[in-house]
Amino acid sequence: MDSNLFSRRRAERFAQLLDEANGGRRHHVRSRADDQLTALVAVGRRLAVAPPAVEVDPEFRTGLRAMLLATAEREGIGAPAEPSSRRSADTGRSRLLPAVTARRARARGAILVGVAAGAVALSGISAASENAVPGDALYGMKRSTERAQLALASSDVSRGQLFLDFARTRLAEAAALRGDEDGFSAVLDDMDADTRQGVRLLTTAAAQRSDPAALDAINSFLTGQRRAVGGLLDDAGRADRERTRRSLALLDAARKRSDALRAAIACGLPAPAGSDALGPAPASCPGER
Repeated sequence: MDSNLFSRRRAERFAQLLDEANGGRRHHVRSRADDQLTALVAVGRRLAVAPPAVEVDPEFRTGLRAMLLATAEREGIGAPAEPSSRRSADTGRSRLLPAVTARRARARGAILVGVAAGAVALSGISAASENAVPGDALYGMKRSTERAQLALASSDVSRGQLFLDFARTRLAEAAALRGDEDGFSAVLDDMDADTRQGVRLLTTAAAQRSDPAALDAINSFLTGQRRAVGGLLDDAGRADRERTRRSLALLDAARKRSDALRAAIACGLPAPAGSDALGPAPASCPGER
């Protein structure tokens, strides 16, 4: 998990948002992390209203318990009180500690509970809604789970890979909606948006690091995705075929961008200054036409 996400300030803010969601007093502050954290709180609220009828895998429970116990021990949550002799010796020093220490301890406890609830929630929602398509009751939960996964991602590379995974998911939804012209087109719009987001994050990471490793994830995605999207053309109506071809054109453009950036990195060109929806737009290497 992202260490920045669960930094001290974010942990305290997450605890505040949890309090507010459960009817506690409103805190008159805002944080730049609110958009990410609010998505996680929203998942918890949805579960409270309509919990998915799914059982968590026993191995997952065991692993989660071990992780929580280790975190509690490391953070000192639930640790026994110190002996009275040591407390007396530290009285003068403890008076100098800021009043926020207790709040931070509570925040650590709250975030630990939040991690546990969130982990169980995400596993339950994923199992219950993984086959939902637009129009199904659980589809909103499915998309909220995806936003929560993005909020928990540890880096732009991880987020880029998640967006490509979501594009694959949208493709499966589109296949289920063939014949529904409006629904089919709308899902392909979302699929293309996820593709652009994922490709842009990964090409940007590759350019910034001068490392083509992130491009491997793009190429692997494009190979399977283009073949599967092409399959949507079979027995499709005219409108569906035209819409599908636009998605195929986007995948072809992403492949060209990935290959061009890989070549630019190989010949030592500096990180491109220009960028568009697919990320950095590299110049051609010397000698190329």
